[in-house]
Amino acid sequence: MTDDVLSRPGVHALLADGTTVSIRPVLAGDHDQLEGLYLETSPENLRRRFFAVSTRSAALAAARACVPARPGHRALLAEARGRVLGLAEYDTGGAADSAEISVAVAEGLHHRGVGTLLIEHVVSAARSDGITTLTADTLADNHEILRLFAGLGLHVDRRREGSEVHCTIAIGQDDAYLSAVETRGRIADVASLEPLLRPNAVAVVGAGPVPGSVGRALLHQLHAGGFTGRLFAVNPGATSLPGVPSYPSVDSLPTTPDLVVIAEPSDSVPAVAEQCGKAGVRALVVVSTGLEGDEARALLTVCRTYGMRVVGPNCLGVSNTEPRLCLDATFAPGRPRPGTAGVAVQSGGVGIALLDGLSRLGIGVSTFASLGDKYDVSGNDMLQWWESDGRTDLAVLGLESFGNPRAFSRTARRVTRRMPVLTVDVGRTEEGRRAAAAHTAAAATRTIPRQALFIQAGITATRSIGELLETAALFHTQPLPVGTRVAVLTNAGGAGVLTADACAEAGLVLSRFGPELTDDLHAALPAGATVGNPVVTTAGVTQEQLRACVDRLVADPVIDTLLVVLVPTAIAEATGEDLLRAVTCGPGRRARPVAVVRLEQAVPVTLLSAADGGDVPSYADPQAAVRALAHGARRTAWLHRSAGTEVDPDGVDTARAQEIAAEYLATHPDGGWLDPRTCADLLACYDIPQVPWAWAETEDDAALAAERLCGVDGRVVMKAHWPGLIHKSKEHAVHLDLRGEAQVRAAFRDLETRFAGVMTGVVVQPLAERGIGLFAGAVQDDVFGPLVLFGLGGTVTETLADLPQSRLRSTGETPIARLAPLTDHDVHDLITSPRCAPLLFGAPGRGAVDLEGLEQLLGRLSRLAVDLPQLAEADFDPVRAAPGLISVLDARIRLLPGRAHDPYLRRLR
Repeated sequence: MTDDVLSRPGVHALLADGTTVSIRPVLAGDHDQLEGLYLETSPENLRRRFFAVSTRSAALAAARACVPARPGHRALLAEARGRVLGLAEYDTGGAADSAEISVAVAEGLHHRGVGTLLIEHVVSAARSDGITTLTADTLADNHEILRLFAGLGLHVDRRREGSEVHCTIAIGQDDAYLSAVETRGRIADVASLEPLLRPNAVAVVGAGPVPGSVGRALLHQLHAGGFTGRLFAVNPGATSLPGVPSYPSVDSLPTTPDLVVIAEPSDSVPAVAEQCGKAGVRALVVVSTGLEGDEARALLTVCRTYGMRVVGPNCLGVSNTEPRLCLDATFAPGRPRPGTAGVAVQSGGVGIALLDGLSRLGIGVSTFASLGDKYDVSGNDMLQWWESDGRTDLAVLGLESFGNPRAFSRTARRVTRRMPVLTVDVGRTEEGRRAAAAHTAAAATRTIPRQALFIQAGITATRSIGELLETAALFHTQPLPVGTRVAVLTNAGGAGVLTADACAEAGLVLSRFGPELTDDLHAALPAGATVGNPVVTTAGVTQEQLRACVDRLVADPVIDTLLVVLVPTAIAEATGEDLLRAVTCGPGRRARPVAVVRLEQAVPVTLLSAADGGDVPSYADPQAAVRALAHGARRTAWLHRSAGTEVDPDGVDTARAQEIAAEYLATHPDGGWLDPRTCADLLACYDIPQVPWAWAETEDDAALAAERLCGVDGRVVMKAHWPGLIHKSKEHAVHLDLRGEAQVRAAFRDLETRFAGVMTGVVVQPLAERGIGLFAGAVQDDVFGPLVLFGLGGTVTETLADLPQSRLRSTGETPIARLAPLTDHDVHDLITSPRCAPLLFGAPGRGAVDLEGLEQLLGRLSRLAVDLPQLAEADFDPVRAAPGLISVLDARIRLLPGRAHDPYLRRLR
């Protein structure tokens, strides 16, 4: 293999069998290989491709694919280890929005997904070029290509013409297509992880003869853990290690291992990986630390070239507790208890804590992956594995960075409907993000877009490992609460007060009991008990009385959750009453969740074994129990909600908007803030309502504009403008409530004098009528893509990139954010979540604002942000909201050079 092969640019992706291939543009030097691709094709397949068996057709096809790039033509090939596996291309032939497509796959490589993967990439490229349909003519007996087109997930129209079939493929990116791509990606992903998580043979490179090294610890864990496959050590200086045969190099092993664990110094890792690749190894776990720069690039290049999946570097390892496998390739203390929780973390320390906590609770672990610096295998990969492994029913993630958040979000939304996905939301502060970036060598993500992702994907985000374990204990043992109504049952009034406070602070409500329930509780409990909510039984309650009370409360329809708060008493000790048995000896698994709080409990959370074989979570603090219940109620609400429909506003002129952005960036190659007229033209493409306004560059123009807009004595506002002006109020570049020509002229002269040499003109607009001032904005996040924000309006003291912090300082409220494109549910959440929501929906004597218009505004802003990758920031502040009226009073838009990125295109990191 030549260095040229290794250096060619390409996007790597997985075939259906988990094989890694590179998808890249065809180069002139590929001619001979492409001609060979056709010449090696069987006569029958050659006939189906060219409608005739002709070597001349092969030469012409290779030459056509290798012509220099030109508008309307693209050719992509798939290759592995320097061998071309397939080719796909399209040519518009001068048409504006349609192109003819062709595809060829190397002989013997059909039914592995080569052609489908190539067409997915061609479709993405064509879509970015403004093409809406692809066409193809094929022979009617070419069933393979017809099946390929039919299985894409796109709408295909077929028209039979004699012995040929003319296919027209609409390439819009709807949910059906994305779901089909996801399914193919999941199959390929899971297949590629088999050698990593279900290996038949494992080798550890770097296991020395002296105990105490990381490599030796890994080898010991694998051997002592009872790994059922073949196990080898690789160490030039040791011929044998306790119980494990040792060999000097990977290529000297008696059989090729599926998985190699590398615990070598960082400068040796790329060379060891190269040995593994040449030997045919399929997966690596690199626990070595300190890889940077050239070493890091060399490792990933080798893994991509030879098609090896890699976990790490800088990681703890992987494990799979399946009894038939017993794989523990980690250096964590002890071994995880077999169970049903899948765990993937970047931090080894967090991983150790989670393994210990889940094992202690009895939940146990199905598979574990410490992802470390996450060069390749990611949380998205692990979610797809757990979705398919038949063992996992609880997913636990500890991620400090995201490679492709939008693809992760789609996967998580699907998986979360099948099982809870829990995470620790780390890096919530600047200090935490800096620590995360230093720790994992990956870009730490900002809080607001990350939390938006968690909310939209239905992920349960906790703030600590302890809170995650508390929530996992509830999810593992109890049905989800169907709502937020809680009944508190306690034998101590003070404990009931603490629990009531905790419920209110977490957004849960104490149920209101009806007369019948109240009477039944009075009859069941001793004299002196209070049967409000909390129910205080007195310290003299017996086990049977408490059990009768528990059973009655759980059966009542006004209660969604029962929280039993107990404190030890001398009375119970003296009488031998075991109050816990009143909870754990119920009639089978109860229909509603039940949790216990024991204030004397030594550990934060544990599981109490119930007589029916189930478990009941027991917490040491009411707040911990209530946090878990609140997470459960939110999960229920998310599960009961439909997936939502992507907002698709009418009257949008995307093509014109893209032209405006291209024209601006052609004259401003470094980007910048749009002038008012260009900004208005762009907003008009999306039918975003703006208050009437006029541009004026002279005093006379300003006076005429004011009269034209508002009449002789109308009230107007005048705003100065110059390139780079961001905060008009801060610069005192605004005059409000101007009346009459004299005031308008005086205001213009004032601005012209104070900003001489920089001011290019003024915006004149009518003084806004009374209404609620709102803020709506969008930002192109470097990691998460387009993000829409909404909240109360006000003076912004920083740029939109730092908007959450500035708006928190200036208005006391952080905007709500959602990742674009928005669904109807996202729009509803944006409008109903901020503290300004009560103002929007009206109050006595004041009607609601134009809610439909506000929904339209947010949907159109979302579409703008998705359509234009060049949109760095859009800031509508204020937006005037009143009954029957939504209008943008001030809009700022900044464009930067940017390229469209298809987040759903199948490719490896």
